[in-house]
Amino acid sequence: MQDFSQLLLDKSDTIVETWIAAIRADNQIETANDLPYKALQDSIPRVIKAMATVLSQSQDSDLTTLVEVSLEHGIIRAEQGFEAAEIAREYRILRYIIFSSLEASLQNSSASEVIRTFRLIDTVIDEAIARCFKSYTEQRLAELRQLQSQLALNNQELTRLLRANQENMSYMAHELKTPLTAIIGYADLFLRLQRQKNIEVKDSYANIEYIERVLSSGRHLLHSLNDALEISRYEAGQMQLQPATVEIRELVSDVIATMQPAARAKELKLLLDLTSAPEEVVTDSLRLQQILTNLVSNAIRYTLTGKIEVKCCALDRERWAIAVTDTGIGIAPEAQQKVFEPYFQAGTISVSDSTGLGLAIVSRLVKLLQGKIELVSQVKVGSTFTVSFPLKVKINL
Repeated sequence: MQDFSQLLLDKSDTIVETWIAAIRADNQIETANDLPYKALQDSIPRVIKAMATVLSQSQDSDLTTLVEVSLEHGIIRAEQGFEAAEIAREYRILRYIIFSSLEASLQNSSASEVIRTFRLIDTVIDEAIARCFKSYTEQRLAELRQLQSQLALNNQELTRLLRANQENMSYMAHELKTPLTAIIGYADLFLRLQRQKNIEVKDSYANIEYIERVLSSGRHLLHSLNDALEISRYEAGQMQLQPATVEIRELVSDVIATMQPAARAKELKLLLDLTSAPEEVVTDSLRLQQILTNLVSNAIRYTLTGKIEVKCCALDRERWAIAVTDTGIGIAPEAQQKVFEPYFQAGTISVSDSTGLGLAIVSRLVKLLQGKIELVSQVKVGSTFTVSFPLKVKINL
């Protein structure tokens, strides 16, 4: 009788290497694209080792290790940002590769040996998936609780800061209605499912999908609240400058690098010109990053095809500027004076993740940094937002 346990251990390294290569090549596991080899490998070698003990007829099955590493795998995949469907797929690929590696040896075995081996491997992988999904779900729920806590804190600050302006409050209430409804609806559905008895493992995937939708809606709500709070802090005079010497080329390059994935997702070119940029400026780096991030995000959001160009240059001995040019939908002349008002959205494209506060925040931050913002735009051609600042901001005592 052939020892498939030892055979599995001997092929362990090859199985892991083949598995990781298959995951990287699978376009349905996008999260794996930017992860290094070791992060993808995670605890799979230990899963295979524990599986070998189950196949062995001469040693006790190490089910404890199997349970532990599967739980660890679920937590790590949650922290890495994997979706539930991606985890299910990586285990499906692992099952296929294990059977493929043993295929030649199984062909020379008896029918009873083949059936036993298939049954045990299937059982072990099914158990690993179940444990992995359990810890993955718990990790997602922990994230949900943390998000809920952050929303509660933001809600308290929002209540304290937002006083007047009933029109803006009414608009914000309308904008928050959709994500709040989704959060309440899916959370209620998930809780009702958890109260049901005899929930099978196959239901876990659907439950995780409900959690993902709650988290997505919660993140959108948190983004809306943060934008509203940013406006309120400025109006209340609570924004304070923290100027320091900044290497402007490095700062701008870092911001553009973080925006490249969003541009690539829409097949847009995001170009950067630092040829004439100043070496150093004295400014508030955090506020400057917010300005540039909002301008580039806005350009990507309202550009369907083409490119976004970011140019940084010195104007004279005292001032410098950043220009963000897109080939987007453009802004009509009658709307150009309104785009810096809170909750105003120009254009005909429906944008689900826009709060209508991005440019309003930009205009206020530019003023805080003692700069000015200019807009040149033509419908169906594109827009250029240019912000100029002093090379050294002054602190008002």
